[in-house]
Amino acid sequence: MDKNEVPSWILALDKENVEFIRRFILHSGSLKEMAKEYSVSYPTVRAKLDQLIKKVELSSTEEGVEFVTMIKNLVIDERISLDVAKLLIDQYKKERADR
Repeated sequence: MDKNEVPSWILALDKENVEFIRRFILHSGSLKEMAKEYSVSYPTVRAKLDQLIKKVELSSTEEGVEFVTMIKNLVIDERISLDVAKLLIDQYKKERADR
């Protein structure tokens, strides 16, 4: 696959998420095996997978504006609150509409 053909949802992921996917594939999708490898509980690995699913879904939408996707990912990662994200996205959309 050519670098230009890499789907945008993959490019939106950080190294840690890509590594998680790689390990998930190598363990044939077994969350139980992933929990053993990471030395964490099954629910912890499940939560990580759920978070990753949200990121992929977000990046797969047509809304796909890079800034908006980045802000939404910060919410998923619990680095900013949903209220702050909404304010940032609303302001961004307003400024784009004014152009």
